[in-house]
Amino acid sequence: MTNNLKTICVYCGASNGLDAVYADAARALAQALVAHNIALVYGGGKVGLMGVIADEVLRLGGDVTGVIPQALLEREVGHRGLTRLFVVKDMHERKAMMAQLSDGFIAMPGGMGTLEELFEMLTWAQLGIHAKPIGLLNVNGFYDGLIGFVAHQRDQGFVRPEHAALMQADADASVLLARLRGPAS
Repeated sequence: MTNNLKTICVYCGASNGLDAVYADAARALAQALVAHNIALVYGGGKVGLMGVIADEVLRLGGDVTGVIPQALLEREVGHRGLTRLFVVKDMHERKAMMAQLSDGFIAMPGGMGTLEELFEMLTWAQLGIHAKPIGLLNVNGFYDGLIGFVAHQRDQGFVRPEHAALMQADADASVLLARLRGPAS
C-alpha cells in the first residue's frame, strides 16, 4: 500500500558539519520534497542543515513548518521567514507537535538531538503509537555505524527483525522518499 505522504518531518543538525556534501544533500532532499509536493516539517532553526533545507524548500516554492521551543528561538536563530512557525513551551511539546504534523520522518546527518528524535519515533513505531515510515538519509555513509549497531542489536536478540526494518536508509533523497512512500498501487 502506498503511503500518502503530504508532510515529512526532517531531523538534522543545527550545524553544517565539516563536509559540504551534507549541505548539498539537504538541498537535494529539499528538491525531492518539493518535486513530490511534500511539505517540510522541521525544528524551526535558521542555522546549520536546518536552515539549508528550509531555505531551499522555500526558494523552490515549497511549504515549510517550523516548531521551536521559546528557549531555542534566539539560541538557534529561529527562522522567521517560514510558511508557519510554531513557538512551543519545551522540547517535549516540540517533538509531539512535529510528529503530529507529519506523515513520515527522515533523519539527515546531525548530532545528539537528531539521534534522540529519530529513536523516539522508532520507539513509538515499535510500540504501535504510530505507523508512519522512518528513513535515514545516509549521506556519505554517515549512518553506516548506526545501521550496523541496530543490526547487532537485532542479532543479539534486543531488537526484533521487524522493528530493525522500521529504519529504512538510502544515500539518495529521491530513492529514500520512494521507499518511504511504498510500492506504487
